[in-house]
Formats: sequence, C-alpha cells, structure tokens
Amino acid sequence: MIAAALTVLATTAQAEDAPDKYPGSVLYSAPVEVAPGIYSAIGATQPPTYENAGHNNNLSFIVTSDGVAVVNGGASWKLAEALHAEIRKITDQPVRLVINENGQGHSMLGNSYWAAQGVPSLAHEDAARAFLDSEGPGGLESLRSYARENAEGTSIVEPAETFSDRKDIQMGDTRIEVLHLGPAHSPGDTQVWLPDSKVLIAGDIAFSERMPPIFQGTCTPCWIETFETKLEPLDPRIIVPGHGAPTDLETVRHATVGYLTDLRAKIAEHLDNGGDLSQAYYVDQSQWSWMDTFEELATKNAGVVFSEMEFE
Repeated sequence: MIAAALTVLATTAQAEDAPDKYPGSVLYSAPVEVAPGIYSAIGATQPPTYENAGHNNNLSFIVTSDGVAVVNGGASWKLAEALHAEIRKITDQPVRLVINENGQGHSMLGNSYWAAQGVPSLAHEDAARAFLDSEGPGGLESLRSYARENAEGTSIVEPAETFSDRKDIQMGDTRIEVLHLGPAHSPGDTQVWLPDSKVLIAGDIAFSERMPPIFQGTCTPCWIETFETKLEPLDPRIIVPGHGAPTDLETVRHATVGYLTDLRAKIAEHLDNGGDLSQAYYVDQSQWSWMDTFEELATKNAGVVFSEMEFE
C-alpha cells in the first residue's frame, strides 16, 4: 500500500511539462498528503525561476491535535503566505512552529511572513549563522532578481530559536524529533523525524530526482558517513527529500550515496592518472544524466570534489 501511494506521489511530482502545476497559487504545486496528517507541497526540481517563484524545494507541514508544525519557511513572504492558505483549507489548527531544514534562502526567507503572524521559527545554530552571514543576504538579492513582484514583503528574519544536536517536541499527541544527524549537504542540515509514523522529512541530506549540489566546504565523505550511520538506522518507511517526490530509503540511497560514491571514485581515478582540475570537470557522469539539474551541476560538482580530494 505504501509503495502504491509513493508511486502516485512520484507520478504527480514528475509531471514537469507545465511550468507551474498550480496556476491558482504562487506555489508550484498544491500540498499532497504523504501520510496521515503529514503534507508536502512538492517544489519544482529545477533551479529557481520567475515561473516557479522560487518554490523549488519541498514545503511540508504536520497537522497535530494541538497545532501545526511547518517544515521550511519558504523562499519568500508570498510563498509562505500561500502555504498558510493551503494549511487553512485542511485544518483549523493554528501554525505553532516553523522548522528550517538549513540556512539557505529557500528555507528561511519566508520566516519574515511567519514572524509577522506571531509564529516562531527553529533552526540549527550553524544554519542560522550561515543564513545571517551570507545565505540570507545573497538569497534575498537573488530572489528579488528572478521573482520580481513575488519577492515583495520578504526580508531577513533570524530564527527565533536554535538547537545544536536535537530538539524533541510534543505537539498534541504527535512526537516530533528535530535532528541534526551530522555534516551533510550544507551547514546545519536538519531532519524532522516522526517516529510513530516512521516518516522522515529529510531535507537536503537526501536526494532522489534532482542531482545533489556539492558546495565549497561540503565534506562528501562526511555526508556519506552521516547518511549510512545515522539516517539509515532510522529505517524510515517514507522519506520526503529536500527536493522531489516523497519516496523510500532505497531510492534516496541510490541517488545520494550512490552518486557521491561514484563521483569520488571517478575523481580518485582521475587523480591517480595525473589528471588536473581542467580535465576533472569532464569525468564521466553520464549514468546520472537522468537527474534534473544534471546540466547545471555535474561539472561544478566534479570540480568541487577534485579540490576536496586533491590533498586528501
């Protein structure tokens, strides 16, 4: 039954022919129920554009008997406002908390809307620091450039609360574990684990349909280790990745650990053969060309991993 439901969700999320699958809203797509009481508005798996209004990550929420917890503030005031309108269609419960999955603009810039509604936000301390230092100002500038009028109202608002390793929340009869499993995609990567339903809102530690971006400063062996030693033992039934349709552990393991391991092996071979950076960009990644954003990220990723591995 779970597999069938995930297939339906994946089919819905992969209908990429239309630039916007929810023209009645600034959201790229309407929220879908991933599991009882757990919803996600699945963003585009392409880069942020005017057409998708920056909704290119997943905006999730958990409806409990004593309020709603939102996962990701959204890339803008208007996206957060649109998500709030969808929540109100589903429940009369008030939004009590916003959890930011990392320090990037599309996770935190919408905090400005939520703060204006009196809703506090929670982030890992490293994510909050990255947002205030660079990701927030850079993200806001980028948002204003591509989103134009859809950037109106958005400002930089720091999270109201931070945590270091984990934050356990009891909201009504629902247990919510906010986790920092370890170093992965970006500083302060945060996972939201719902142990009773075994659903993991994984954020950017897990990718499925979209190629994982690798940043300067990303530790790829650390990412692999965190995934294998901390995420996999949770044994989630359903994973909501940071980008793309809800899916299962095997799928995100292949697209995340499989990709990172393969790219590191290709770069290691390149280094062993005396290859330099200019050639490293073109190591063979063709087996991953099915992933969205392959054209934008593959060569960049190879260059970053070369620089990381050159002196390992």
